[in-house]
Amino acid sequence: MGSEHKPWAVIAGAGPSGLLLALMLAKRNVPVLVLEGSPVLDDSPRAAYYGPPAAYELGRAGVLDEIRAQGFDPIITCWRKLDGTYLAGWDCSVVKDDPDRLACMPLATLDKLLYKHAIAQPNVKVLFNHKVTSIGQDEDKAWVIAETPEGQKRFEGQYVIGCDGASSTVRKQMFGSNDFPGWTWDKQIVATNVKYPFEKLGYEDVQFIIDPVHWHMVARLTKEADGSGWWRVSYGEIDGLTREELIARQPMKYEAMLPGHPKPGEYELAAINPYKIHQRLVEKLRIGRFCLAADAAHLCNPFGGLGLTGGIVDVGGLYDCLVGIYEGKADPSILDIYSDVRREKYKTITDVVSQDNIRRLFDQDPDKALENDAFLRQLKANEGNVAAQQELLRSPNGLKYDFTQHYRSNQPQSGAAKTAAVSVSTVEQVGA
Repeated sequence: MGSEHKPWAVIAGAGPSGLLLALMLAKRNVPVLVLEGSPVLDDSPRAAYYGPPAAYELGRAGVLDEIRAQGFDPIITCWRKLDGTYLAGWDCSVVKDDPDRLACMPLATLDKLLYKHAIAQPNVKVLFNHKVTSIGQDEDKAWVIAETPEGQKRFEGQYVIGCDGASSTVRKQMFGSNDFPGWTWDKQIVATNVKYPFEKLGYEDVQFIIDPVHWHMVARLTKEADGSGWWRVSYGEIDGLTREELIARQPMKYEAMLPGHPKPGEYELAAINPYKIHQRLVEKLRIGRFCLAADAAHLCNPFGGLGLTGGIVDVGGLYDCLVGIYEGKADPSILDIYSDVRREKYKTITDVVSQDNIRRLFDQDPDKALENDAFLRQLKANEGNVAAQQELLRSPNGLKYDFTQHYRSNQPQSGAAKTAAVSVSTVEQVGA
């Protein structure tokens, strides 16, 4: 994008949501500017699993084939007791021919992939070290002020989209002091990336461990030719500890939690990141020419991947709305529908199911889980029933919504808009 080319949309945040939105818009010839406050892309250990509705959007962006080629398709997801006893699970091979099946790639790797594709578009520009500090709008445009190495600069567009994460400046500027209603869990999570022979110790691609003290998740991140690779281990910790205290406790937690009870030196630890977990939702995802998506708009605990998947679905919906406006097929009021729908999806699906997912791990007796937990009983009942397993694995598609149905009826839909049409089903408590 040349210096004389003015952006139609300004996106705050060069994380996966911001870059995905920029890429999708650019492929429909929408000029986009992305502003990122950090000097580089974020490479911290984060989510890695993309549920069916997220896979659908990544497919629309044209990057899903590369994700599958560079990553892998998880097969078995299960729940276990701390001693490794298998309780219940599912087998994703029953949907192996579904183009929108579950996919895995570390989020930092996806960020790099999306960045590569985005900057290859002639109408996208990404500027690092450009931290948005304030915003404004009038009847004709919206703008942001950003701190840059050359001082403060102003950037204008028809719309400004906050994809700048949980600490979103755009959100704070939109709403002020009460910018993120919700609550924080009285527990903390420690996310780690580790190389350890889980597969030789009988572990599947994904397992959730039920235990009142050492509850955790072990999920494969990469799959090497020799069967080895990196794994994500995310475990719960008591509240009130400092970052330093949490990191110091990691060897003890590993020895207590993991199969084989490894000591330091028996595994390769590549990253560790303690963080708080929240359940939060903004009052609106749109005010005038400002919109929010993904973590800037809502947060949930990470167990089940609904935050990542829901954020990507936000982006796909917002893309359809913005393209409709840009191409004259929709009124700006479609953004109010976007706000209402995405809030409702969070309240009825993401918030409810993600809370069930994490409580399942620590808030029950593991010896009675199969007896008392309705979701685990359902998984056991589905064993051997391919149709029931397929229905369950596709149920997260309830997060989808077809915003193109709100385009003006007298305007022909493009091929891209037509492929956005999806049916909305009832989501089940899928925790993959």
